[in-house]
Amino acid sequence: MLKQLVTGSVLGLALLSSGAQAIEGSVDVGEHTTNLNLGLGTTSPGLFLNGNWLRSDHDGSSYGLGLGYNVDFGGLRLAPTAKALFTHPEDGKDGFTVALGAGAQYNFNRMWGLYGGYYYAPEAFSDHLDSYKEMSGGLSFTPISLLNVRVGYQYIELNNKGSRKDNVLADGPYVGASLRF
Repeated sequence: MLKQLVTGSVLGLALLSSGAQAIEGSVDVGEHTTNLNLGLGTTSPGLFLNGNWLRSDHDGSSYGLGLGYNVDFGGLRLAPTAKALFTHPEDGKDGFTVALGAGAQYNFNRMWGLYGGYYYAPEAFSDHLDSYKEMSGGLSFTPISLLNVRVGYQYIELNNKGSRKDNVLADGPYVGASLRF
């Protein structure tokens, strides 16, 4: 069912967009985490769709599908986004959550930029979680238009309900790279 939802969402967004959309795939690797991302329209102004799979060596995993809108203000890009997530914490119950937040990117020039993001889901938007928190930020380098390299810090926490131990999926520095097609 998730496969059908993702396929239908991608096709629907492709039909809604008026211009050509670039596809971006990326990998972020931390000491104990791996995050795989795939996006459509994430590098241009307007509507975008992205999905990810995050795996922690010790605290579980999550699968996400985000829908957002990129707005440019000169060198600054803001991207308000809603993310639907399936969470699989190591010490809690599997569940779903919807996190709201935004990403931001500021480019100093064609090669260097800063980026960050914050997403939050309260208990009312979650199943089997008290809350979901995600924060990230760092420096990006784009040597050619098809390649982006990132160095940053990421924190993702699943606050489990009841007396179950909370799970921190990511808490530390990471390096990442993305290719645009």
